[in-house]
Amino acid sequence: MVVVAPLIPPLQKVLLNSMNRSAVSIVRTSSIALLILVLIGYSIFQAQKLIRGPIIDVYTPENGVTYNQTLIEVTGRAQNIAYLNLDDRPIFTDKNGNFSEKLLLSPGYNIIKLDARDKFKNYTEKRLEVILKEY
Repeated sequence: MVVVAPLIPPLQKVLLNSMNRSAVSIVRTSSIALLILVLIGYSIFQAQKLIRGPIIDVYTPENGVTYNQTLIEVTGRAQNIAYLNLDDRPIFTDKNGNFSEKLLLSPGYNIIKLDARDKFKNYTEKRLEVILKEY
């Protein structure tokens, strides 16, 4: 009968301790790396507003449209803004960023200017060209 001698107990203990330490080290390093990646991703997500600046979407009127009435309504949505102006006159948005303003057109060719600034002084502008055709 062959008897296989077990590893020397102190040597066995050293090997188990070193494996446990390396496993703990790997888990700790992986956790820290994952935390850093999550923080970087969240920071980029939150910085979108700063990076993109103000955004103006105009629903009505469409650019180049001809109207028969002098009173029109300018509607749209503005995002990431601190100030919004319609023809250099301040207008206001609701809590979702929607705006709606009445505007009188002059006979003939009209340029409607919407401009916005965000709290970081980024600027954007939309120009619409409409025509008032009176009979």
